[in-house]
Amino acid sequence: MSQGFDNDEILGKAYDGRLVRRLAVFVVPYWQRLSVAVAMLLGAALTDLAPPLLVQQAIDGPISARHLDGLWPIFAIFAGMLGANFALRYSHNYVMNSVGQQVMQDMRTAIFRHIQRMSLSFFDRNPVGRLLTRITNDVDALNEFLTQGLVPIVADTVTLIGIITIMLALNWRLALISIATLPVMTVIVAVYQRFMRSTYRVVRQRLAKINAYLNEQIGGVLVTQLFNREAVSQAHFAELSEAYLQANVRSILIFALFFPSVGLMAAVGTAAVLYGGGQGVLAGWASLGMLAAFVQYTERAFQPIRNLAERYTILQAAMASAERIFGVLDTPEDVRDPEQPVALPSPVRGEIEFRNVVFGYNPDEPVLKGISIRIPAGQSVAIVGATGAGKSSTVGLLARFYDVQQGGIFLDGVDIRNLAQGDLRRHVAAVPQDPVCFSGTIASNIRLHSHEISDERMRWAAKLVNASVFIERLPGGYDHEVRERGSNLSVGQRQLLAFARALAFNPEVLLILDEATSSVDTATEALIQDALTRMLHGRTSIVIAHRLSTIRHVDRIIVLHQGTVVEDGSHEALLAQGGFYHRLYHLQFAEQAA
Repeated sequence: MSQGFDNDEILGKAYDGRLVRRLAVFVVPYWQRLSVAVAMLLGAALTDLAPPLLVQQAIDGPISARHLDGLWPIFAIFAGMLGANFALRYSHNYVMNSVGQQVMQDMRTAIFRHIQRMSLSFFDRNPVGRLLTRITNDVDALNEFLTQGLVPIVADTVTLIGIITIMLALNWRLALISIATLPVMTVIVAVYQRFMRSTYRVVRQRLAKINAYLNEQIGGVLVTQLFNREAVSQAHFAELSEAYLQANVRSILIFALFFPSVGLMAAVGTAAVLYGGGQGVLAGWASLGMLAAFVQYTERAFQPIRNLAERYTILQAAMASAERIFGVLDTPEDVRDPEQPVALPSPVRGEIEFRNVVFGYNPDEPVLKGISIRIPAGQSVAIVGATGAGKSSTVGLLARFYDVQQGGIFLDGVDIRNLAQGDLRRHVAAVPQDPVCFSGTIASNIRLHSHEISDERMRWAAKLVNASVFIERLPGGYDHEVRERGSNLSVGQRQLLAFARALAFNPEVLLILDEATSSVDTATEALIQDALTRMLHGRTSIVIAHRLSTIRHVDRIIVLHQGTVVEDGSHEALLAQGGFYHRLYHLQFAEQAA
């Protein structure tokens, strides 16, 4: 796992024009407000250039002439510049951050929309934690790049160029003295960026390892406690934390060396200006006010350089985040809707046919090897077989979570690949073996916020599958709050809710995996089996059966072995054959019958 997280944190260029152009797609809708924000920041940067000039005018003018009344106009302009700078920077921050938040919202929505369209094979390859990081941390990094990186870098560059231009215009001799230390600063910044790049990479990788370990340990805390491994887990976490600490200490050391170096060069530059400017004042080629202005300009010239160095890390993180985000957005859908989907004949009857279906999660290793099954409308079928026989794969294929490699699956004579996925799933519902619940209410979990399902239908579905028995005992009944993943409900209650949900959407074809019933008590299992009987009545149903009680309720049993159909018939007929089902029955189901 650690290797996957290491690869996840590999950094690209500090600036990648290709990625920035792709990010621009999300920014363009707000170009007018962004342009205003950029203009305000540039205006604020220019107002920063005025105070030293005003100081020069004050010293060389009214102060030198001993006419202090002449200071008031200069003071008024100075105060006006400060006020304008405050207003421009405040307005820029407000507009820029509001644009950044809206761009973040658009980007998160685009990623979430894309992820929801992906087939299950995508989630097999991408851990949930990684996808959450894309939507949260990586988008935040791009927001920081937009608001604190790209535009401020432009403003800092303009400020630096403006300072150098003004100094050259005022006095080229003093300007050359002032900028003499800039080449040395360039070297310092380059060295800083080189060390920070490698250090930042290590920090991110070690943080990723901590997150991965925390995810495993918190999710598996029950096992850790059962086997009394708390001390071992804590020791390993302490090692990971120590490694992360050392990486951060190294980054702090680099910061601690860089900023005093910048301060030292700024002091050297200021001292050089004072010495050279003092000589110029005595020689007559510079004035005292000009010297004061140059001292201020020299100090201000180092601030944009310091800012540019600090924002290098922001750029680096943003480019890495953009690479990862677009890696998700560029992932094609394995299961796509046809360009011109066909419609199912009305009314939908629910006849299912598998024709020579070949399928494998890895195409070179097929799970289903040319199976052909026909299920008439309204018939209930149980599929049984040993682990790995391909039972669950049939459910995933019929719901079109995956596409077959060969052959075809037909619903009422129409190849399901020619149907829109949304249209197919309006008529096919699946009840997973691990029933899924969402935070919200009991009612919202049954209807999934669908406005098409009335309260009457919701309550009817709950009553039909015996879910109303426990729902009506809960505080608030159907308005009872369900915690995340249904943690305040039992496995059996979650299973009954999943049944009610499937019935409320009234599908013509029902797919059920009954493995979850193996972990419930006898009374709850009786409720579930009764609910199952009612659900199967009158609709085409495929049950991946693990329980003998389930098999007794179906019209037909299909036996899979190593991806092929080896037997097909009723319970009694298959037992009489003395073949695969007979052996499977005595190995897997006879204990349940005892």
